[in-house]
Amino acid sequence: MTVSDIIPRRSRAGILSVWIVAAIAGLAIGLFVPTDLRAPWLAVALGACLLLGFAVQLAGGRSHGFTVRVAASVVGALAVLGIVSLGFGLAAVVPG
Repeated sequence: MTVSDIIPRRSRAGILSVWIVAAIAGLAIGLFVPTDLRAPWLAVALGACLLLGFAVQLAGGRSHGFTVRVAASVVGALAVLGIVSLGFGLAAVVPG
């Protein structure tokens, strides 16, 4: 008897791709956006990751577990953007 994965291998790649895009967007925002405008742009980046997560999972063509996969994409992107934001916040506090 075989047990199917809740999140298949191909879907994991889609979830990880959204996380990587979130990391790249967070770093780009941190490097190119002025300090006082970073928070709104991070919210825009999270919204873009939400749309990207929907698009990637819809392109996969599997309906089973769609909500779980999109939630994993968005929550992971939120965590990645939060960690990047925390890093830039700590960098702003530390005298240099």
